[in-house]
Amino acid sequence: MRRRSAPAAWTALAAAGALLLAGCGDGGAGKSDPPGGPSAAPRVELPRLDGEKLEVSAVWTGPEQANFTKVLEEFERRTGASVAFVPAQDPIVTFLGTKIAGGQPPDVALLPQVGALTAAVQNKWAQPVGPEAKAQLDKNYSQGWKELGAVGGTQYGVYYKAANKSLVWYNAKAFEAAGVQPPKTWKELIAAADTLSASGTPAVSVAGADGWTLTDWFENVYLSQAGPEKYDKLAKHEIKWTDDSVRQALTTLAELFGRKDFLAGGPSGALATEFPKSVTQTFTGGDRPAAAMVFEGDFVAVNIAQTEAKIGEDALVFPFPAVGAKAPVVSGGDVAVALKPSKGAQALLTFLASPDAAEIQARLGGFVSPNKAVDPAAYPNAIQRRIAEALIAAGDGFRFDMSDQAPAAFGGTPGAGEWKALQDFLANPSDVAGIQARLEADAAKAYGN
Repeated sequence: MRRRSAPAAWTALAAAGALLLAGCGDGGAGKSDPPGGPSAAPRVELPRLDGEKLEVSAVWTGPEQANFTKVLEEFERRTGASVAFVPAQDPIVTFLGTKIAGGQPPDVALLPQVGALTAAVQNKWAQPVGPEAKAQLDKNYSQGWKELGAVGGTQYGVYYKAANKSLVWYNAKAFEAAGVQPPKTWKELIAAADTLSASGTPAVSVAGADGWTLTDWFENVYLSQAGPEKYDKLAKHEIKWTDDSVRQALTTLAELFGRKDFLAGGPSGALATEFPKSVTQTFTGGDRPAAAMVFEGDFVAVNIAQTEAKIGEDALVFPFPAVGAKAPVVSGGDVAVALKPSKGAQALLTFLASPDAAEIQARLGGFVSPNKAVDPAAYPNAIQRRIAEALIAAGDGFRFDMSDQAPAAFGGTPGAGEWKALQDFLANPSDVAGIQARLEADAAKAYGN
């Protein structure tokens, strides 16, 4: 995969961030939105698959899984196939390896890491994308997203779901009670956290039990502070994790993680908090929630929907603050890959590459598609619509999640590699040098250099 230049993404998404900030202060922003939803007429032709049974696997659970199931139900309705969702465990490569060794691979899997796609191809599990799905990709996707789904010049995957992972969601009542405004810089974030915590509400809910959220914290700080060129090099392990730029980023992150009063439940509480709870506890409890802010992508909206908070009124959002000269823009995504050479698997990839599928899940919230043919009106509120429009406007100039580009052994395995090292860093943010040494040792082993 070729390197991409960052300026287009930084410009487009920084501008969108300003729009987000302006729009999110409007308490009625979500009330006047036009109703979203898929177009009445299908825009992609699918084959009849009466009697065919398919299995689809992803690591999605809860509302995210339920929303995707509605997409699969539409596929069933239009093809006559029967589709079963099989929940996968992290790391998904290990899960799939077990299923394939047992002779029962799913027809299609949605992989949350670029490294997982590469592993699936190297293990000869993945099937190349067929002509119908490829036609949808050529019609609906930018070159950058197509390249992310290719290995060695062959198209294997369809990026169905994307994410803007440079957002901070906040409890409007908690901010109002403390007299705090959304920060634009890291220095302002620390000052706001100090004021919030002094008011009696811990500043941040950190999902430390899920190591992937900690990699996202690091990546946003690192991209803004060290810049895109070093970000690309570190993502490929062309510079070591013992580099001074990593030390600076960890030291900066320790300004937040090192203050026990800033974290909901302190470090031990954060390490016991899984991602869904990190969101829901930020938006329950009126003006005295467990925390005033929670960092993560646009998909946070799915979990906010499990509370009584209303996006655009009680739950607002601001772009991740600038640590260096520019605010960071980190993207992620889930790529659909066929694991069986079946007509049904290719038909599902074709559907997932179409706006018809994406608009169903967009309407349900907590979802952003890289498909440029998706009608913006499908998104349920102004906040998510602006996030999606900014992603499309960025074209090919985005930075993809660094840990998702890494070998799964380093960047995508619970209790190991980067996930575990950053959990240990959350527990003891003063040990920067020790964490760097561990990160480098684990990276060198995983990358083979």
